Amino acid sequence: MNPLVDIRRLDQSLWLDFISRKVLTNGELKRRIDEDALRGVTSNPAIFEKAIGGSADYDDTIKEQARQGKSAEEIYVGLAVADVQAACDLFRTLYDSHDNSSDGYVSLEVSPKLAHDTEGTIAEARQLWKDVARPNVMIKIPATLEGLPAIRQAISEGINVNVTLIFGLDRYKAVAEAFISGLEDRAKAGQSLERIDSVASFFLSRIDVLIDPQLEKIAAEGGEKGQLAESLVGEVALASAKQAYQLYKEIFASPRWQALADKGANTQRLLWASTGNKNPKYDDLKYVENLIGPKTVNTIPVETMDIFKEKGKPADRLEQGLELAQAVLRDLPKVGIDLDASTQQLETEGVQKFIEPFGKLIDSVEKKRQQAVEGAEALK
Repeated sequence: MNPLVDIRRLDQSLWLDFISRKVLTNGELKRRIDEDALRGVTSNPAIFEKAIGGSADYDDTIKEQARQGKSAEEIYVGLAVADVQAACDLFRTLYDSHDNSSDGYVSLEVSPKLAHDTEGTIAEARQLWKDVARPNVMIKIPATLEGLPAIRQAISEGINVNVTLIFGLDRYKAVAEAFISGLEDRAKAGQSLERIDSVASFFLSRIDVLIDPQLEKIAAEGGEKGQLAESLVGEVALASAKQAYQLYKEIFASPRWQALADKGANTQRLLWASTGNKNPKYDDLKYVENLIGPKTVNTIPVETMDIFKEKGKPADRLEQGLELAQAVLRDLPKVGIDLDASTQQLETEGVQKFIEPFGKLIDSVEKKRQQAVEGAEALK
């Protein structure tokens, strides 16, 4: 019995939130696909910073490209594209299968520096789509206000999109609207809607990391308000996810959606992201086991995946405790917490958390690039 395999019976897909040259070449990723029913991979600047900056696996390629006169950013894009192509090829059999359930995808993110640049995001999404040249790549675009029109445009052009950095319910609705509008634009242009896939990545553990300390402070003050705050600790992220899933079901059951489905469109599945536990007081599988449900994806770190394989208990829990989830979201304002303001703060911080490792990554590549150039000069 392997819980990672069993979860497929419940129509949830597990994707790995990690990529590196090493797991591509040593057979580990293929083994996880074959033995653990792994159905996709996501990457981000922090993951590539760890893979490229934290190992010597890419040094020979960096040297070679440095001697060709490429910049640090050009070298990074080349390395990332090559890894994503290799991963896409490993998933191609799944992607091509008749029952792929919109899986077999590998995600590559546009530069986080473009998070508030609509036109720059569109241009980079097109370029990465062209560079990877695999039908089972997803281009990651952030769910910022400036990202929304870029999502719509990319979908209208047939580019698969992983919408990242969603923290709030209103923004999730705006993301679904952008996706549907993009498909409608495409249909009006007389183009096919088949095999265009998208996921809406709802970030979870960071919500509790931000809000729990505020609730604990209010709880410590005692009284009726304190008691209510205490009951909300550790509940906000899961409540948000459960409510998002209800919105998903509502949006993709509408007559407007049905008109697109009749033309072969696939729904934009919810993807649970930031599901590695960051609070030692909580169960390691808090954001995995509680969010298993049909037509969803969970992208999890290697460590969490291994824990789930060892002791996970797959069961359809996503629609359990819906009344409690709704009560949690209703009660937050009663204790003085503005969830909309909190999720906007998380989005702002989330963009920054990708910009910083991206900067470190480029610095790391630049350092190795300069060493290669200087070495070549010394040999002349």
